[in-house]
Amino acid sequence: MAVHNKTNTDLYGDEGKVRAKKQLGQHFLNDENIAQKIADTLSLNGYEKILEIGPGMGVLTKYLLKKDVITYVVEIDDESVSYLNAHYPQLSQRIVNEDFLKYDIRKAMGDEPFAIIGNFPYNISSQILFRALEMREQVPEFSGMFQKEVAERVCEPKGSKAYGILSVLVQTFYEAEYLFTVSEQVFTPPPKVKSGVLRLKRKADFRLPCDELLFFKVVKTAFGQRRKTLRNSLKTFSLTDNLKEDSIFDKRPEQLGVDEFIGLTQKIAYDIQTQR
Repeated sequence: MAVHNKTNTDLYGDEGKVRAKKQLGQHFLNDENIAQKIADTLSLNGYEKILEIGPGMGVLTKYLLKKDVITYVVEIDDESVSYLNAHYPQLSQRIVNEDFLKYDIRKAMGDEPFAIIGNFPYNISSQILFRALEMREQVPEFSGMFQKEVAERVCEPKGSKAYGILSVLVQTFYEAEYLFTVSEQVFTPPPKVKSGVLRLKRKADFRLPCDELLFFKVVKTAFGQRRKTLRNSLKTFSLTDNLKEDSIFDKRPEQLGVDEFIGLTQKIAYDIQTQR
């Protein structure tokens, strides 16, 4: 775990604060009430550790530190890490100066369950969700702020134009809930879009009753040509004519819920097996 211990306030600019960096998608939340509301979205049930992604200057961190859990933060920005070390000494060795998308988080969190929370950079928010899905065995709960349309997309039901790969894959393993909208005016600098806070709670039975890799491939391939029926969008699977006569292949991907995608994957797996 890499931890910086610089405390030189010259790092933080004229006002002693971290400079927002466009390349990192940084927009610092400056509304304390909203920060507390986000911190309070976690139930704290079933885990004793929290991982905050992209804490910046710690507006959310300060409320997490008041909880009866152990808080870790992962921050790629050296300047933010130095600020956190100077202003939140109680974090001690729990500041991870790494890229969340590339770092093996087990080095910090071990094999114990933990919740993920954060005010996520818009430019990598979907990637953060996909990475969290990879760690779902350890992550029973996930809360955070996204670009509003991304948060809405995650929670969309089937049949909607916004319903897509992210919606299906997240809802396969988690109950998704859109909590509230946040104005662009409560950030420095203000983004050009509104934000939305969502909460994910892992389903009691979150293990797939079908081949996981095939399931992910079916969902992604189907939505790769979402305007086409499944009969056409899934041609790359070289399915038998007999299977393609199934009425489910007359549908488009946005018409299928999670259970229907699972059923479709099971049919495709059986069809592939019988061709061998």
